[in-house]
Amino acid sequence: MQGGFLIPYIIMLIVEGMPLLYLELAVGQRMRKGSIGAWKIISPYLCGVGVASVVVSFFLSMYYNVINAWAFWYLFHSFQDPLPWATCPLNSNRTGYEEECEKTSSTQYFWYRQTLNISPSLETSGTVQWEQALCLILAWLVVYLCILRGTASTGKVVYVTASLPYCVLIIYLIRGLTLHGAVNGLIYMFTPKLEQLSNPKTWISAATQIFFSLGLGFGSLIAFASYNDPSNNCERHAIIVSLINSTTSIFASIVTFSIYGFKATFNYESCINKVILLLMNTFDLEEGSLTADNLSEMKDYLMAAHPQEYAQLSPQLKNCSLEAELDTAVQGTGLAFIVYSEAIKNMEVSQLYSVLYFAMLLMLGIGSMLGNTAAILTPLTDSKAITSRFSKEVISGFVCFINCIIGLIFTMEAGNYWFDIFNDYAATLSLLLIVLVETIAVCYIYGLRRFEKDLQTMIGRKLNWYWKAMWAFASPLLIISLFIFYLSDYILTGTLQYQAWDGTQGQLVTRDYPSYALAVIGLLVASSTMCIPLGALLTFIRKRLKRERVSTVA
Repeated sequence: MQGGFLIPYIIMLIVEGMPLLYLELAVGQRMRKGSIGAWKIISPYLCGVGVASVVVSFFLSMYYNVINAWAFWYLFHSFQDPLPWATCPLNSNRTGYEEECEKTSSTQYFWYRQTLNISPSLETSGTVQWEQALCLILAWLVVYLCILRGTASTGKVVYVTASLPYCVLIIYLIRGLTLHGAVNGLIYMFTPKLEQLSNPKTWISAATQIFFSLGLGFGSLIAFASYNDPSNNCERHAIIVSLINSTTSIFASIVTFSIYGFKATFNYESCINKVILLLMNTFDLEEGSLTADNLSEMKDYLMAAHPQEYAQLSPQLKNCSLEAELDTAVQGTGLAFIVYSEAIKNMEVSQLYSVLYFAMLLMLGIGSMLGNTAAILTPLTDSKAITSRFSKEVISGFVCFINCIIGLIFTMEAGNYWFDIFNDYAATLSLLLIVLVETIAVCYIYGLRRFEKDLQTMIGRKLNWYWKAMWAFASPLLIISLFIFYLSDYILTGTLQYQAWDGTQGQLVTRDYPSYALAVIGLLVASSTMCIPLGALLTFIRKRLKRERVSTVA
């Protein structure tokens, strides 16, 4: 969360986050149903909104638990001394290090080769990596045991999964702020980059961050709120949860950028020291005559005094830059597993910090999965046709089993590329559409005045002007703008591309998605978004046929 990202993030929190969180909590608490049942009560034509939420939650469950599988994998390896990603492994002849690892770094090698065993492209599927598959099965087993007794037991587990990460973050904050170079990361975080504000991707990323962190559009909020007491003050809860969530995000960003500053400073100083050593050995300089402070002047002097020798040496001289090191920010899984593991390996008592970090990551991941599975299970258990035949334990087990079997795709050698496809395209566009329809449905189909009366009955006071202005005008307009930005930026900009790992070069390279991957992307987006118009169409046909049947009988 950089300085240029903080402004869109705060605006999205005020215009989208808090109002839509309150909206979903109020709908769930008022209608006393899961996502499908709640929107059916508002209007039978909106049954597809709840189905779309369940489909998106199902897609998310399919791939998200793979992150927990990776967290288990790293956690198990954190007990080794030294850490397995601290140094490159020896080659088969034991005469040197693995060639691929020498071309990159030990942390990237452990991630791409020893964890993912990644293929060079999406077209090369490879086989299932059984170590990762077993970790995925373990992750799903933990989720199933947590949700086994229904929402009541899930709530108790969430207390643990939500509170433990705060303890770890405080420990990491204290350690992070004492690391050399931490200040550089914090300055980088809080320095505004105004050019980012004109980039639609920044606003889409801020909206996505808010949607995912608060759980908007997935149906989990409606599902959990349906179990609330009818007189529960959901307005107060919406404000408190939004503020705690955003404060936690900024707090976690401070921890992350302090550690990221340490990593960038360490890499920058290592680069400077290598350049100094190379120049001193080449030009036989006195020890101490060349330092980081006078390096630039000495390079100019040596270039003028020894032009031929300097020209020959020039390709080996790296252009060391702290700003460049800080700019090479990695996001998503790369941040969680590459950047943090690289910083951890350079800390004292690295095993302890590694265990703490990956245990925290596991707690956060399991907490997210509990909310996500609740969004799938609540509409299913609301259906009397299903619950009359199967117990809740069987329904939960079936959902977890299906997701686990499909999730094995992400443990293949090309699995990380499929993970990126699902992560980038399975939810973002769909969530924008779902939340837009939800807002319009409450304000203009159910009626804002009618909803205001419901809220007054529930919480005992009139609806504030802020909520009405956001729901009726600001939130829908901003979502429509983001929707247009998303389409223009991601769909109409030519062939979609992805980052593939090239082991021969030891770096990521850009490749075009093959035609079948583009078809899967289209299917992912369409399968959830099309639920809304299809649901309305089927309801219309059903009502029409029923009317014709009644008129025929009459």
